[in-house]
Order: sequence, then C-alpha cells, then structure tokens
Amino acid sequence: MIDFSARKLLLAGVIAAVSVTAGAAEMATKPEAEAMVRKAVAYLKANGRDKTFAEASKKDGQFVDRDLYITIYTTDGTVQAHGANARMIGKNTLEMKDVDGKAFIKERMAIAAKKAPFWQEYKFTNPVSGKIEPKAMYCIPEADLVLCGGVYLK
Repeated sequence: MIDFSARKLLLAGVIAAVSVTAGAAEMATKPEAEAMVRKAVAYLKANGRDKTFAEASKKDGQFVDRDLYITIYTTDGTVQAHGANARMIGKNTLEMKDVDGKAFIKERMAIAAKKAPFWQEYKFTNPVSGKIEPKAMYCIPEADLVLCGGVYLK
C-alpha cells in the first residue's frame, strides 16, 4: 500500500508529465509548418495575391494555428501578409536582425533566390509565450514572393 506522501509525489509526477505533454501538443511541429506553407501556396495559386494576403493576415483565419502563422514577403523583404502582427504589413524588413545580430530576413531572401523550399533558423519572439525563442522557418519561394511559416524550438 502507498502511503499519503508517496501518493502526493506520484500525483505530482503525473501532473508534471501531463503538463509537459499538453505544452508540447500546443506547439506546432515542423510537418505542420510545411503543410501550412504548402496550403498557403495552393491558396495563392487558386485565389490570387490580394485574397491570399488578406486571409494570411487574419489572426483567426485558416493560416494561423497556435504559434504557427504565415508570413508572406516580396523578395526585397517587404512584408505583404503577417498572421501574428498586422503592423508589419508593408514594412521592408530586409535589415531586421535577431537578438544575436543575425540578419535573418536578408539571409532568408538570399536562400529564397535559389527558388527551392528551405528551412532557416534564428531567434524570434514567440507570440504565444511572449519570449524570444529559437525558431525554424519553412519557406517556399513563389514567383517574386516568399511564403513562410515557422515553429519554435524547445
């Protein structure tokens, strides 16, 4: 028979395990990011730029899921759509740097010039936690646009 203090310890362990599992389930995964970016590219091809930019910028739209959202840039680094921060739309972000000084948008556009899907890592503020965290961004270049969606790495 388990005594009262052992039961409390066991219960605390179960609660901790459930909390960790629940927290992990709340964060988007790399396969989910890839699928969402592919979905955004298909939506762009079917509906055109204006409708895609508007839909991708809706915080409650189909291109926002937990900490995963779509950002669309022109190849000069200007934001056309942003699922987490509408204030970024229309801004040229080419010179933007992360907390380590990495010019991640400039790097992103250089990689996008190769016209192939890619992953890129940098640090960014997680809109769910409000903390600066390591992030991996999946991007697909499409004509003069780059459609991206990222996941926060733990």
